[in-house]
Amino acid sequence: MTDTPARLLNLLSLLQTPREWPGSELADRLSVSPRTIRRDIGRLRDLGYPVEATRGAVGGYRLVAGTAMPPLLLDDEEAVAIAVGLRAGAGHAIEGVEEASVRALAKLEQVLPSRLRHRVSTLQNATIPLTRGDGATVTPQTLTTLAGAVTGQERLRFGYRAGNGAESKRLVEPYRLVSTGRRWYLVAYDMEREDWRTFRVDRVSDPFPTGARFSPRELPAGDAAVYMSRSMARTLPEIEMDVSFEAPAQFVAGRLPAHLTPVPTGETSCRLRTRIADSVEWLAVRLVLVDVAFTIHGPESLAACAEELGARLAASVRR
Repeated sequence: MTDTPARLLNLLSLLQTPREWPGSELADRLSVSPRTIRRDIGRLRDLGYPVEATRGAVGGYRLVAGTAMPPLLLDDEEAVAIAVGLRAGAGHAIEGVEEASVRALAKLEQVLPSRLRHRVSTLQNATIPLTRGDGATVTPQTLTTLAGAVTGQERLRFGYRAGNGAESKRLVEPYRLVSTGRRWYLVAYDMEREDWRTFRVDRVSDPFPTGARFSPRELPAGDAAVYMSRSMARTLPEIEMDVSFEAPAQFVAGRLPAHLTPVPTGETSCRLRTRIADSVEWLAVRLVLVDVAFTIHGPESLAACAEELGARLAASVRR
């Protein structure tokens, strides 16, 4: 094998298998001399791949963890598995990895061959998620299109359905994608309305980049998450939430959205007091999903909603 770039890629593919490779075996696999293998190992190290060498009769080479994430070579099965996993995570807004999963998915799907894209779509369509939230599903294609336009600073056109059902066409400068834990939103500058807007991504249809580049404007709030919170506060009633839990604060915090942080009141108890713009129905469901005993001290509307939810669940069991 005399083609150095191709040989390096094949060598890297072998080293990314979690095992130690004797130099002689690598040389046999690639049909080159052990000296060439040593030289190629040096080239990979120069490119940032942390290849470790061990001496002795059973010594060899293996790829180890470094200080940065080097490019990975994936075979067809690995690429499909990762794409399906990222689609599942991105489409249902898993807290903590939302934006990163969309960026990774956009990069991966950009280079996936068409035959693999078909396999990914087939597997995705054959998979039914255990939880569906409130039914506000988002297709991975829509998310990756929006993410690509945000990253590429490219103006975007799409159809949009407002909360009252009104349909419109939008031309925007996309700024950021924001996940609230159950829904995706696009923060963007609306060109025709000459103002900033937030769009629920599940109401976006047929998005496509126009090819026109733009320089990002300064967001009024300075931070997309802060702007999103203020926007939601204008459209949803603000609730004074006061709930105590019979569990450690760290445990409860791990089962709530990141913006809901309880304060310890003891080793095995905590309390959450906050103002939040959201529906009492959603908050009641989130409290139940924490899966510990809790007491709602306020507001009365949240307590009533939780009581009604419990009654409906109990009635369904009796049937």
